[in-house]
Amino acid sequence: MVDTTSLTRAVDHFADRLRAAPQSRLQRGAAAEALGLARELAGWAQRLEEPGAEPREMPDAGMFAAADQITVAVHDLALVLSDEGQVAEAVRLVEEAQKRAGV
Repeated sequence: MVDTTSLTRAVDHFADRLRAAPQSRLQRGAAAEALGLARELAGWAQRLEEPGAEPREMPDAGMFAAADQITVAVHDLALVLSDEGQVAEAVRLVEEAQKRAGV
């Protein structure tokens, strides 16, 4: 089993920053950035779990749910990652999304 601690820490930090962000920041794109990340990571997890199956898209549950959506997506992905390179790539995606979100 691969160690995904760095990934869960990165997403927990991003999620905490989203939860602490003012509504205006979420409306200016932080929530949309988080939803995009959640969808990307959820799709990745689904492709690993069910190769060849069409991934389902994570729904938009609203800007106040974005932190929870990235957390769920990362925890699902962490269960199916098979090597440290995949973990590092996922951490990079989370950190870059957080920078773009400005939180």
